Amino acid sequence: MRRTLGKRRNRATQSEDGTLTDRAYGELEEMIVTLQLSPGTVLSEHALAVRLKIGRTPIREALQRLARDGLVVIMPRRGIMVSEINLRLQLRLLEVRRELERLMASLAAERATPEERAEFAEVARAMLEAAAKSDDIAFMRLDQRFNILIATAARNEFARRSMGLMNALSRRFWYQHYQEVADLPLAAKLHAAVAEAVSQKKAKAAATASDRLIDYIEDFARKTLDT
Repeated sequence: MRRTLGKRRNRATQSEDGTLTDRAYGELEEMIVTLQLSPGTVLSEHALAVRLKIGRTPIREALQRLARDGLVVIMPRRGIMVSEINLRLQLRLLEVRRELERLMASLAAERATPEERAEFAEVARAMLEAAAKSDDIAFMRLDQRFNILIATAARNEFARRSMGLMNALSRRFWYQHYQEVADLPLAAKLHAAVAEAVSQKKAKAAATASDRLIDYIEDFARKTLDT
């Protein structure tokens, strides 16, 4: 009986830690992407635990995930630092994103459930509304929701894992420069076109809309050279 109770407590603790890690990851990822934690910032597990009111173990696990995403750099015996933003890296990343996003958009259009199609339509509407209000934070959160939804609906775990390594870096790059060179209404319209094509089960249209979105993102990245 004691062993059984002990096992149950361990499972409950692991489940709670997993939930807290997800929460820590989500909050830290948004703080880094929106530059509340700027590139080059040295992070302290203790300070972050106090700030987020989460234990150090979930914070440590979240930081390890962020390191895999390329958002932080773990330096042995020196600490953890928010990674720098690099234009050349962003352009190389976009070469891969174009192919993956085209594939995932067309797969999502073919494989999404009726519930997911309804959510794509809702995301499209909400993105256009956020852009009309110039609500950059709402748009960023919707972009993350859009990325997760595409990855889920495509039902290809290999593509999903690959895209997971790129999405946060891309969103952070966009957030750093969007006020100088971005057209938020156009960005929202291009994202919405992909979401609407998926919601309507139009695989070719989704792939074409995805290419147009990446065309815009590449143009946006190159314009940052002039700012």
